[in-house]
Amino acid sequence: MRGVSGLFAALVLLAGAAVSLAPVGAHAQSVGPEPVREDGSPPARPPGNAEPLPLTIADAVRTALENNLDLQEAQLDVTNAEARVQEAWGNLWPSLNLTGTYTRNVVTANPFAGSDAATLLGGGGETEWLAFNERRRLDDDPATAPIPYPSFLQRQQDSLAAAGIALGGGGGNPFGVDNEFRGGLQLTQTLYSKTAFASVKGSQQFQDVSRFARDRQVQLTTNEVVTAFYQALLAQERARVLRKRVSRARETLQEVSTRVERGVVPKAQRLGANVELSNARTQRIEARNAADLARDQLKRTMGLSPERPIRLRGSLEEQQDDGLQQVSLETISMPRAVSRAIENRPDLQRARLNVELREIQTESSRAAFYPRVEAVANFSYSGRVPDDRSRLLTTDPQDPTNPFYFRQEDRGFFNDDFWNPSFSVGLQLNWDLFSGFQRSAQVQQAEIERQRAELQVERLRRAVTLEVRRAVRNLENARERIDSQEANVRRAELNYDHVSQRVSEGVARPVELREASDQLDQSRLNYLQAVHDYLVARTDLETALGQPLTPTSESYLMTRR
Repeated sequence: MRGVSGLFAALVLLAGAAVSLAPVGAHAQSVGPEPVREDGSPPARPPGNAEPLPLTIADAVRTALENNLDLQEAQLDVTNAEARVQEAWGNLWPSLNLTGTYTRNVVTANPFAGSDAATLLGGGGETEWLAFNERRRLDDDPATAPIPYPSFLQRQQDSLAAAGIALGGGGGNPFGVDNEFRGGLQLTQTLYSKTAFASVKGSQQFQDVSRFARDRQVQLTTNEVVTAFYQALLAQERARVLRKRVSRARETLQEVSTRVERGVVPKAQRLGANVELSNARTQRIEARNAADLARDQLKRTMGLSPERPIRLRGSLEEQQDDGLQQVSLETISMPRAVSRAIENRPDLQRARLNVELREIQTESSRAAFYPRVEAVANFSYSGRVPDDRSRLLTTDPQDPTNPFYFRQEDRGFFNDDFWNPSFSVGLQLNWDLFSGFQRSAQVQQAEIERQRAELQVERLRRAVTLEVRRAVRNLENARERIDSQEANVRRAELNYDHVSQRVSEGVARPVELREASDQLDQSRLNYLQAVHDYLVARTDLETALGQPLTPTSESYLMTRR
């Protein structure tokens, strides 16, 4: 009973601890998947000639779900919950217990010491002597006259000596046996135990709680990987934009240098072009380092070794049409989004199950007021084997009345005289009628925990509502920024082309071209940032709604109610 209650309490404690847009225009900068050097050549191969691992967003999610330690721990919790279900059922299955003992009796107490039992059992040879003389008196044969008792004892001693039998001394204990063996099997079957039934129900509920916790961890891990993948793409494309800035700054410097040599423009403009090129190179170095750090962060999230080189496939613009936008493409009103999240979020479902689990705990506490009935069957086999297993036979097959017949017989270790089986069946009742009001206090505590679990559900429901509302607003804001930045990039491109034409005609100064170039680069960076923020807001919304982010992560969500 106490073992079952302890199991259920452990289950409850563990459960409580646990609770799109249209494609952008073709005028925007298209970013390829593989970076190149400033001179256009491919980057140097990493140390050890390791081939970079090409990664799509689906590959990254799949790898993370296989290697993520938090997810592995959540899966261990599910496996542990399954084992607890088996443990709870074990209280209702028959139990078979085997016992065995061996005792060597060195000194055995006389059970009749200090009583008159020895007198009642006394007489010994005197009875035989009286019977012997009575038979002689009645047989009418003068040669068979009665004999005195000492002569009777002497003739018995002579008969023992003739048979070669030497009796032991009188110091032994006739009631002691040198070796005692006992072995037994006990079969017990629970017929009625309200506590055991509640424990099985609670362990199955705890299994569902662990599965929903695992499902939520799948969603959080997927969101973390997808966000890290988008961040790595953004950093990579920032580096590419800044590489193009360096290339344009170098071309501008060459043009200004040519014009200075011709004497068309002053040398100060070449100095300014040199400063611009140096600043662009510094920004490119910083962007390249940020891209390396973003890839390392992605590898850490995926569970890959930091030394493993990777190559991201795709671009931020391509990710807008990756099939993951089914939630955000729909016209989702705020109330509808909140309602969907409350219905689908695994952590909310887990919290609701935790309330049910607390109700089962209350039921289990009340079950302590009921009895436990078991059927019991016992089979035992005992042996009492002396060291001296010889036996003295005193019955003459020819003359059963002959008191002077003696023969010694040796018996084996497993002789039936020493070994005896026994078998019994029955019912046993265990009913704790009074325990100092402890059970009433336990029921009260369980009810309080159930009310606390209900408060946790309400607290989580409010947090989910705020999370969904924030995610929807962020998605709408990112969508508006993309539209704005898309138009801004077009204007910056037109402005750069116009200024470039004016500079080539000698109407505009190179400094105006540099300003137009900076505006174009900044517009593209702002556009990429807006796309990134939109993608992150979309994955945050899907995570807040409790929807699977990719088909890969969906295959890991195995819990259904």
